[in-house]
Amino acid sequence: MSCQTMGLPCGRAARQRQGGRLLDTAEKTSTHGGGRPPRYAMIQDSLRDAIRSGRVAPNQVLLEGPLARLFGTSRGPVRKALELLHEQGVISRFEGRGFVATPHPGAVSPAREPLTAERLGLCDDQAPVVDTRPAAERIYAEVEEAVATCLAFGHFRIVETTLSEHYGVSRTVAREVLGRLRSQRLIEKDRHSHWLAGPLTAQAVAEDYEIRILLEPAALKASGPHLARDELEAMQARVQQLIDAPEQQSAATLARLEQDLHQHCLRHYRNRKAGEMIAQSQLPVIVNRMFFQVLGVPSDEPLLVEHKLVIDHLLYGAFDAAASSLQSHLQAAAERTRRRLKVLSVFPEPELPPYLQRIV
Repeated sequence: MSCQTMGLPCGRAARQRQGGRLLDTAEKTSTHGGGRPPRYAMIQDSLRDAIRSGRVAPNQVLLEGPLARLFGTSRGPVRKALELLHEQGVISRFEGRGFVATPHPGAVSPAREPLTAERLGLCDDQAPVVDTRPAAERIYAEVEEAVATCLAFGHFRIVETTLSEHYGVSRTVAREVLGRLRSQRLIEKDRHSHWLAGPLTAQAVAEDYEIRILLEPAALKASGPHLARDELEAMQARVQQLIDAPEQQSAATLARLEQDLHQHCLRHYRNRKAGEMIAQSQLPVIVNRMFFQVLGVPSDEPLLVEHKLVIDHLLYGAFDAAASSLQSHLQAAAERTRRRLKVLSVFPEPELPPYLQRIV
């Protein structure tokens, strides 16, 4: 069955059937912030390859609407991809609507043959797969990472229009992403409707820890009896593996442990308002993640033993002891995080995306 028969863009169908791969960013377009290439860049590279390989005729007219349908996206990323290809001399404008797939429009007569996914190379199992998730979901993690990074280095304004242009998304999508960050208390809006991030202060981190120390032990005590034994054993194994093999410790592996203990183990807590307060008190997580990324994980990182003790108590059904161990862990972590924030303050500011503008 062809991918068109399935009613999917062929790149997406190929991924579903064969686990297609993302664009190799080392060979193609550079990424923003070290993450996945923005959608417009992937479309740009696919079109460039199709034109230069001859799959798309040199007189083919390129229109936003048909291309957006083939790539399974909105018109915004397609529009930006076409504008960039025009700036690079790969395509050109002509008297009609859209662009023509040649740098010299006077040399050919524009053709309006229907474009297909095959001609764009989207049915090739090795073709780049365009991310078809909703735009806000697709860029959220990358924007969150950039904002979290800037917090430790001062006070910044997030320019909504620059953010939307940077990722080739609409202002509505950019506003949705910023609204989610605001709900996580990572950014705020001033009286002039400017989006602001930072500075991250020791007082703000201490307040988040105070909330977590008050609420998380009670949440764990209530949630613990509902946790499956095989789930707890898997968590215990992950902690033990890092204790036994310190070389495997990284910001990513420790983030997984933090998620295990401070999210999954608490998810059966039924007090919704308290759960929201815990979820909104995550500044300490940002500090520790930044610390590990800048300096690496200490070989004697104490949270490993502290986490294992909590999980061990849960496996034995000692829920009071688990809650007490979690409280002790959070108290010790608060002091460690305070020291780490002080260390981070002396490091130079990393390169940040253009939508983050420092406030002097």
